[in-house]
Amino acid sequence: MTRLPAFARAVAGGIEIDVKVVPGASRSEVVGALGNRLKVRVAAPPEGGRANRAVVDLLREWLGVTDVEVVAGLHSPKKTVRASGLSAIPKSLRELEPKP
Repeated sequence: MTRLPAFARAVAGGIEIDVKVVPGASRSEVVGALGNRLKVRVAAPPEGGRANRAVVDLLREWLGVTDVEVVAGLHSPKKTVRASGLSAIPKSLRELEPKP
Protein backbone atom coordinates (compact mmCIF):
# COMPACT_ATOMS: atom_id res chain seq x y z
CA MET A 1 0.00 0.00 0.00
CA THR A 2 1.17 3.52 -0.74
CA ARG A 3 2.31 5.54 2.26
CA LEU A 4 -0.47 7.48 3.88
CA PRO A 5 -0.23 11.01 5.25
CA ALA A 6 0.45 11.31 9.00
CA PHE A 7 -3.23 11.88 9.74
CA ALA A 8 -4.42 8.63 8.08
CA ARG A 9 -3.89 4.95 8.82
CA ALA A 10 -5.06 1.71 7.31
CA VAL A 11 -7.52 -0.37 9.35
CA ALA A 12 -9.44 -3.53 8.52
CA GLY A 13 -11.70 -2.69 5.59
CA GLY A 14 -10.66 0.92 5.12
CA ILE A 15 -8.84 3.86 6.66
CA GLU A 16 -9.12 6.09 9.70
CA ILE A 17 -8.41 9.79 9.45
CA ASP A 18 -7.68 12.14 12.35
CA VAL A 19 -9.36 15.46 11.64
CA LYS A 20 -9.47 18.94 13.14
CA VAL A 21 -12.90 20.42 12.51
CA VAL A 22 -13.70 24.13 12.36
CA PRO A 23 -17.51 24.43 12.56
CA GLY A 24 -19.51 27.51 11.58
CA ALA A 25 -17.24 28.37 8.65
CA SER A 26 -18.44 30.38 5.65
CA ARG A 27 -18.26 27.20 3.51
CA SER A 28 -17.48 23.51 3.90
CA GLU A 29 -14.09 22.43 2.57
CA VAL A 30 -11.08 20.23 3.16
CA VAL A 31 -8.26 22.64 3.97
CA GLY A 32 -5.30 20.22 4.08
CA ALA A 33 -2.80 18.76 6.50
CA LEU A 34 -2.38 20.47 9.84
CA GLY A 35 0.36 18.60 11.69
CA ASN A 36 -0.93 15.10 12.31
CA ARG A 37 -4.55 15.96 11.45
CA LEU A 38 -6.55 16.81 8.36
CA LYS A 39 -8.12 20.24 8.80
CA VAL A 40 -11.68 20.60 7.56
CA ARG A 41 -14.10 23.50 7.76
CA VAL A 42 -17.85 22.98 7.80
CA ALA A 43 -20.58 25.56 7.52
CA ALA A 44 -22.80 23.74 10.03
CA PRO A 45 -22.75 24.88 13.66
CA PRO A 46 -21.59 22.55 16.43
CA GLU A 47 -25.12 22.00 17.70
CA GLY A 48 -27.21 18.85 17.74
CA GLY A 49 -24.68 16.81 15.78
CA ARG A 50 -25.01 19.02 12.69
CA ALA A 51 -21.26 19.64 12.39
CA ASN A 52 -20.58 15.89 12.67
CA ARG A 53 -23.07 15.15 9.89
CA ALA A 54 -21.48 17.87 7.76
CA VAL A 55 -18.00 16.37 8.30
CA VAL A 56 -19.27 12.93 7.26
CA ASP A 57 -20.96 14.35 4.15
CA LEU A 58 -17.88 16.38 3.19
CA LEU A 59 -15.50 13.44 3.59
CA ARG A 60 -17.85 11.08 1.72
CA GLU A 61 -17.65 13.37 -1.28
CA TRP A 62 -13.91 14.10 -0.90
CA LEU A 63 -12.97 10.43 -0.58
CA GLY A 64 -15.53 9.14 -3.07
CA VAL A 65 -17.03 6.57 -0.69
CA THR A 66 -20.43 6.17 0.95
CA ASP A 67 -19.46 4.52 4.24
CA VAL A 68 -17.97 7.22 6.48
CA GLU A 69 -18.56 7.60 10.23
CA VAL A 70 -17.16 9.54 13.18
CA VAL A 71 -15.68 6.93 15.52
CA ALA A 72 -14.11 9.20 18.16
CA GLY A 73 -14.47 12.81 19.26
CA LEU A 74 -18.21 13.28 18.77
CA HIS A 75 -18.16 16.33 21.08
CA SER A 76 -14.71 17.64 20.20
CA PRO A 77 -13.14 19.49 17.26
CA LYS A 78 -10.52 16.71 17.16
CA LYS A 79 -12.21 13.66 15.66
CA THR A 80 -11.35 10.30 14.18
CA VAL A 81 -13.33 9.35 11.10
CA ARG A 82 -13.43 5.87 9.54
CA ALA A 83 -14.01 5.36 5.80
CA SER A 84 -14.86 1.78 4.88
CA GLY A 85 -15.11 -0.06 1.61
CA LEU A 86 -12.04 1.42 -0.04
CA SER A 87 -10.38 -0.72 -2.69
CA ALA A 88 -7.45 1.70 -3.07
CA ILE A 89 -6.19 4.94 -1.59
CA PRO A 90 -8.42 7.72 -2.97
CA LYS A 91 -6.77 10.30 -5.21
CA SER A 92 -7.73 13.02 -2.72
CA LEU A 93 -5.52 11.34 -0.08
CA ARG A 94 -2.69 10.50 -2.50
CA GLU A 95 -2.42 14.20 -3.33
CA LEU A 96 -1.66 14.88 0.35
CA GLU A 97 0.92 12.10 0.71
CA PRO A 98 4.19 13.03 2.35
CA LYS A 99 7.02 13.65 -0.06
CA PRO A 100 9.88 11.09 0.14
